[in-house]
Amino acid sequence: MQVNNSVSSKSHVIVYIDGFNLYFGLKTKKWKSFYWLNIQKLSEKLITSDQVLISTKYFTSRISQPPDKSKRQSTFIEALETLNNVYIYYGHYLSNTKTCIKCGNVETVLSEKMTDVNIAVEMLTDAFQDKFDVAILISANSDLSAPVKSILHLFPDKKIIAYFPPERFSYQLKELASTSHILGKNKFIGCEFPDEVTKKDGYILKRPERWITK
Repeated sequence: MQVNNSVSSKSHVIVYIDGFNLYFGLKTKKWKSFYWLNIQKLSEKLITSDQVLISTKYFTSRISQPPDKSKRQSTFIEALETLNNVYIYYGHYLSNTKTCIKCGNVETVLSEKMTDVNIAVEMLTDAFQDKFDVAILISANSDLSAPVKSILHLFPDKKIIAYFPPERFSYQLKELASTSHILGKNKFIGCEFPDEVTKKDGYILKRPERWITK
């Protein structure tokens, strides 16, 4: 395979996105239109002229309830699947029961599992296989401090840049990362999918109505 010298001379970047950490940050800000986010465009906005984007890795878990929310997530994931060099990794949910001390009411509480583990495994694997010079981590999950610390210790020539989703922050990641930034609204502007996204088979995906802001 012939290598483009202008590309090979640039720093290779992989972007790792903690899907739910980003989603809840956007939800806190009530930036619903950015739920329909083209994460590849966002990734491209975060790199500099002396860097090249190798891939974007998105970590999430499938939700099953409520049905309308599950359908919106599925539509979004199908839109992501139309992008080149975007890879999706799935964790899962565990259900636990929680009893109210005052009234005795029992409710089911879902907790997402494995996202941080999946991110850690991918970052460490990619570092050992020398797939990136710079890793951009979009998350404020302090549990990711351990892999960040290990990678920078084992590979001092590599850099990890932390981008904190809106209304999310981690002092641990800020201290450990090579540099850190907060994702402001300007980074999301212009990064939405069009209202209609056409899949390879010709099927048209439409932006969920609840994600349209007027």
